[in-house]
Amino acid sequence: MAVLVDKNTRVIVQGITGHQGSFHAGEMIKFGTKVVAGVSPGKGGAKFQNLDVYDTVAETMKFSPDATMISVPAPYVKDAALEAIDHGIKIVYILTEHVPFHDTMEIVHQAKRKGITLIGPNGPGITSPFLCKIGIMPNQIFKEGDVAVASRSGTLTYEIVEAITRNGFGESTVIGLGGDPVVGQTFIDVLKLFEEDERTKKIVLVGEIGGNNEERAAEYIKKHVSKKVVAYITGRSAPPGKRMGHAGAIIEKGVGTAESKIKAFNSAGVKVADYPYDIPGLLR
Repeated sequence: MAVLVDKNTRVIVQGITGHQGSFHAGEMIKFGTKVVAGVSPGKGGAKFQNLDVYDTVAETMKFSPDATMISVPAPYVKDAALEAIDHGIKIVYILTEHVPFHDTMEIVHQAKRKGITLIGPNGPGITSPFLCKIGIMPNQIFKEGDVAVASRSGTLTYEIVEAITRNGFGESTVIGLGGDPVVGQTFIDVLKLFEEDERTKKIVLVGEIGGNNEERAAEYIKKHVSKKVVAYITGRSAPPGKRMGHAGAIIEKGVGTAESKIKAFNSAGVKVADYPYDIPGLLR
């Protein structure tokens, strides 16, 4: 069993003729993902590899897609996402960064209202090796296993997954939540899924400074998670008030510091690694 996606998940790519969309659609196909069609307004009738490209999501519904990857410029993300949500596509992943804040708010609201799982924006997507990959995680770092990973940092996701694989473990499902202040999934949302997943035996959370996502997750773990959880917090050395690479990684008046997150995790029995390469040791 995999979380959210499996080998039967049928995926469309909105923005498949763009530079990012075409490259990552190709990598998804190599990984084994069942990509069934592409969407690029104004380019209907074109081809991407052996796939047909359409002007609208509506035209792809004959393929019964379960999921979509959206890789279009930020000003057009809201229209693309709402088009997918309105057609009932159950998993909507947004790769694009710099999506206007209020656009994301509306997308998140509409997705929740219609029971759609939104992943991102500004994250690396979701991968269940070797069943399905929707997103931009490198294909070669994965190995099938029982460790689930959820992360707010794209680059650290890759680094930690590679360390897990190199040390003889493997992954059940990896989800990149995204680095923006407002994203579709929280740690609590994915912890519920990982706890219910029979394939997942251990969980890794990769947090970062800013917000209280990690503190709330720690409280949830105390009450609802029976599986082993370990964590890493990035941005430990960031000075207060310093704006980091992610829009969500902002410390204000002591709230959202690395210290508060580490303290919360420790109180929940979650060991926190000093460095990403320490994660495999904590999983043993």
